[in-house]
Amino acid sequence: MTTTTDLVSYEDALASYDPVMGLEVHVELGTKTKMFCGCSTELGGEPNAQTCPVCLGLPGALPVVNATGVESAVKIGLALNCSIAEWCRFARKNYFYPDMPKNFQTSQYDEPIAFDGYLDVQLEDGETFRVEIERAHMEEDTGKSTHVGGATGRIHGASHSLLDYNRAGIPLIEIVTKPIVGAGERAPEVAKAYVRELREVIRALGVSEARMEMGQMRCDVNLSLMPKGADKFGTRSETKNVNSLRSVERAARFEIMRHAAVLSSGGTIVQETRHFHEDTGSTTSGRVKEEAEDYRYFPEPDLVPVAPSREWVEEIRAALPELPLVRRTRLLAEWGISATEMQAILNAGALDPIVATIEAGADAASARKWWMGELARSANESGTSLDELAITPQQVARVAELVAKGDLNDKLARQVIEGVLAGEGTPDEVVDKRGLKVVSDDSALGTAVDEAIAGNPGIADKIRGGKVAAAGALVGAVMKATRGQADAARVKELILEKLGVSEG
Repeated sequence: MTTTTDLVSYEDALASYDPVMGLEVHVELGTKTKMFCGCSTELGGEPNAQTCPVCLGLPGALPVVNATGVESAVKIGLALNCSIAEWCRFARKNYFYPDMPKNFQTSQYDEPIAFDGYLDVQLEDGETFRVEIERAHMEEDTGKSTHVGGATGRIHGASHSLLDYNRAGIPLIEIVTKPIVGAGERAPEVAKAYVRELREVIRALGVSEARMEMGQMRCDVNLSLMPKGADKFGTRSETKNVNSLRSVERAARFEIMRHAAVLSSGGTIVQETRHFHEDTGSTTSGRVKEEAEDYRYFPEPDLVPVAPSREWVEEIRAALPELPLVRRTRLLAEWGISATEMQAILNAGALDPIVATIEAGADAASARKWWMGELARSANESGTSLDELAITPQQVARVAELVAKGDLNDKLARQVIEGVLAGEGTPDEVVDKRGLKVVSDDSALGTAVDEAIAGNPGIADKIRGGKVAAAGALVGAVMKATRGQADAARVKELILEKLGVSEG
């Protein structure tokens, strides 16, 4: 087994070899019922409560295709620039595994519903890389095994295993790329960017929440190396069920270094599945990988072929939402920001909150300012994502409105946001409870201004002598006296008025 100490450096690996990747992404569809029966797909039910003779594979039970699942597959295929089959069939993929109650998986083999597409993805520096799609096909998920009694949670060393078939039969779409070549040293970055863009497409279509941490979207990273100048692909490994964008990138990078170490030492790569370990960023061997013929595919005799009419496909195409890359390009122009700024927004997960805040009435600059500033800081400190913060885009828009009206300054607005995040109520309720409104009427400010002038006679004399910039020190004194609640612009005007000095 190759360990982290056996690896060659990433730079040395890329000096001798060219990486070839293939990415297989499973997306769990957000249908109300399973792919071939009427059982609920809702999460969190009692184990094995959401099952029936069909998804348990009992003799004589007959499946029926979920129409919404087919429609979702067509949407995904169209969004990925695929051709949609006029006629396709399901197949039985035969293999024994405890969480497969039928001993076969209903999938598609040589007749997928969508094929020959592509997805353009943007890398960190704004460069676009085209990933070609081999196919997108429909299938069903397996049940869930829980291995009990071992130290690692895996079957090795466990005393027994528990099986929950609630997940068996949930609709999946598997999206398979063509071999990704030409990415060179950026291959891991391309892998991450592709999965991220694919996730955004899936979410935009509304067919799945595609939450990787919940297993709704999982990526298998296939990787091989070929010597520089060669044209024949090497033997591949398949790192299974990688469940975060960062882990996709790390898994590809580790496998490049591991393959290079094996090949450089005269060894051979074993075609196998591998497990990715979040704690170390490494992979370990799983099992020898089967070839397609090992699954003994044959057409599913209990299901009729799927034949989407061209009219229906075109209706779906016409109703597709604006896709993420198109949307980002439009917003980048509308907001007048750079590609680097847009990338920072994407990396922070702030695009949707910002758009929702603008739709709630805020201007684009204010929405970006609060989500990328104060709220991003709060998310980082609490170790959560922006969409998990206890504040809504509507509430952020209200804070921006109060600032625009002059009821709050930035310092007070930050305190309002802090209160909302702490569960103290809406922005207006926090303002009232904490007494945070800006003081702008002259009668309330006059005393504080007089005291600041009296307490700083030297600065007052400088201002009378024409050094208007020195007024900033008196403004600061007033702001301190009013706990930051004074209208700074009005304070400066009052100071100059009282000292008999004009701004110009």
